[in-house]
Amino acid sequence: MLATTAMATALIAGAAHAEYPERNITMVVPFAAGGPTDTVARLVAESMSKDLGQQIIVENVGGAGGTLGAGRVASAEADGYTILLHHIGMATSATLYRKLAYDTLNAFEYVGLVTEVPMTIVARKDLEPTDLKGLIDYVKANKDKVTVANAGIGAASHLCGMLFMSAIETPLVTVPYKGTGPAMTDLLGGQVDIMCDQTTNTTKQIQGGTIKAYAVTSPKRLDIFPDLPTAVEGGLSGFEVGIWHGVYAPKGTPSEAVEKLSASLKKALADQNVAARFAELGTAPSPEADATPAALKAKLESEIARWKPVIEAAGQYAD
Repeated sequence: MLATTAMATALIAGAAHAEYPERNITMVVPFAAGGPTDTVARLVAESMSKDLGQQIIVENVGGAGGTLGAGRVASAEADGYTILLHHIGMATSATLYRKLAYDTLNAFEYVGLVTEVPMTIVARKDLEPTDLKGLIDYVKANKDKVTVANAGIGAASHLCGMLFMSAIETPLVTVPYKGTGPAMTDLLGGQVDIMCDQTTNTTKQIQGGTIKAYAVTSPKRLDIFPDLPTAVEGGLSGFEVGIWHGVYAPKGTPSEAVEKLSASLKKALADQNVAARFAELGTAPSPEADATPAALKAKLESEIARWKPVIEAAGQYAD
């Protein structure tokens, strides 16, 4: 009897001190499979899985500009086995949605930044203008006819398109889609005229000549497109925007789990295979100093402050 009791006590003690993670982890991506954020998530999840010794399974929970997936993680058990990979929409949703089911800044633990993806201003391949200045003149002269595609309110393409219209001081006809895929399909087919979207979604199409590219929104030209000017070079003063991605966990997740996830994220971003795949998509892993909880929290706070006046001035809300 005493031996049985001692064995049971030992088993309980061993379980209490079991090293995280003991089982698979779910990484929620709040957008459709196959989209740019999903692509980033799967690359990172694959590398982190190898490091952690447990599979990170990507689960796509799309809808409502990414807020359904974020809400799913915010309300999940805070045990380290449900995490979120979200993009800049984490910041903009705080203003776009006036009735969120969670407190954006306080409902999560911060793991770290992943990457900041440049945007490209692109159009159907047979659109007349040959450069960005020509495009701006063209859309201003045809503002009632030119259509701007986006992947839905809160999507990266919606935010960039909104900034573009603000920068040229010209409202255009916007056409929202349920995801990046359908928006790109119609741009390829010529059903819509222009779009502003991440290099992770446009690079192959630009390289294949199936769409026309006018500019990148990064501070400098990209190695992958050395002949493609920046938006600033093309005449849009101060027009710089990148779609940053970060990893979060539910509020209250044990610090040991958060620390291990953050350390694993750093290793993933230092993985040469991840860096090579990111480069093919026109982006790069965040530096080690940014793959930290503190850096992600600071980024989110600053981006909420940056986008709040832009969204309020546009008067475009999702609810």
